[in-house]
Amino acid sequence: MSRTILAVSEDLGVREVLRRLVTGAGWAEVDASSAPAAILIGCRGYIAKNDLAVAQAARSERRIPILLLTAQGSEALAVEALRAGVTNYLRLPVSPEQLSRAIEAALVGAAGPAAEDRLLGKSKAMLEVKTHLLRVAACASTVLITGETGTGKELAAEFIHRNSARAAKPMMTINCAAIPDSLLESELFGYERGAFTGAHAAREGKLRLAAGGTVLLDEIGDLSPYAQAKLLRVIESGEIQRLGGQRPLKIDVRIIAATNRNLESDTSFRRDLFFRLNVARITMPPLRDRAEDIPLLAEAFRLELNHAFGYASAGFAAGVRETLLAHTWPGNIRELRNIIEAAFVHPGPDADGLIHLPPGFQRAVEGSRGAELEQILKALAHTHWNRSRAAEELHWSRMTLYRKMAKYQIRRARASGE
Repeated sequence: MSRTILAVSEDLGVREVLRRLVTGAGWAEVDASSAPAAILIGCRGYIAKNDLAVAQAARSERRIPILLLTAQGSEALAVEALRAGVTNYLRLPVSPEQLSRAIEAALVGAAGPAAEDRLLGKSKAMLEVKTHLLRVAACASTVLITGETGTGKELAAEFIHRNSARAAKPMMTINCAAIPDSLLESELFGYERGAFTGAHAAREGKLRLAAGGTVLLDEIGDLSPYAQAKLLRVIESGEIQRLGGQRPLKIDVRIIAATNRNLESDTSFRRDLFFRLNVARITMPPLRDRAEDIPLLAEAFRLELNHAFGYASAGFAAGVRETLLAHTWPGNIRELRNIIEAAFVHPGPDADGLIHLPPGFQRAVEGSRGAELEQILKALAHTHWNRSRAAEELHWSRMTLYRKMAKYQIRRARASGE
């Protein structure tokens, strides 16, 4: 993707501000004859018809995001911007970093559900995961994706499929927790006509429907012992047998399994099945270990929800970023999106089009900060300030502990004589 921006404004003062912002954000400015990655319109209270015409002409048939930056915002302008097809609405002044996050988030939204990079994030942890995912996509091995609830395991599976040799074939997702043993074979393997009462015609199972493609076995840790045995045989033989069928049928699918459980220590999960799945292993990092991605994710969700709710919010209110970064996010990315959606429901955008977090969430975060500080100090005291052992006690990575210590300005006081 090119890192080029078309910036337009009939106001020369605003035009100069846009030019500095584009350069400061690390993007290159182009003219209207080029094909930019995004378009900026600058104004002081109303959108000039000529500026909008230039932007829409450059947009042409492509879904290029248009961002409006205004020095004098109003609710009427926000509504006008939304109706004109503006993707995002920002109030000046903004920093180059804020603009860059807004552009990145808008690009993801413009690309849609099949975007190459729905796995948002530029943290070291996410860059390492994406690099590993690309290597895994290039091979044909079975994959086991682990990670806490809400960390994006299904998105990782989609990323592997889209970047594999099977990308042109179907991807089928099977929720293992939702299939009872009584329906397992008919759902996964299919059945022949007359196999049971009501089977008036033969039906393909989900494994055959994904022929040539990929099957994601989501929440595989919830499979019963009976289902595990059936699945193991399929993986080992590459064959299935429909209910009522007389002969086995070959299947050609790549298996990706996902779970939030530790299958290695789960005594209810078959060891032989675990070894079959655990060929290519990917662990999705929790959001607390990639806190620098939170502003980008929040901005992407705000843009997405602008369209879902029919709003034209201009951004987040002061203090929102700090509150989001202070939370530990046990529900990870899913919890973050739900909180942003709750902010659209209550209290919703204010008169300036700014989004405030739900009051209950803000109070909970403030209350948890004191408890978290006490928890960290206790762990450090108990381990005699051994940070590695303290991180283990807290079930955090060492980097998470270091970030928390920096946030709370925790330093070990030197005793006299040390």
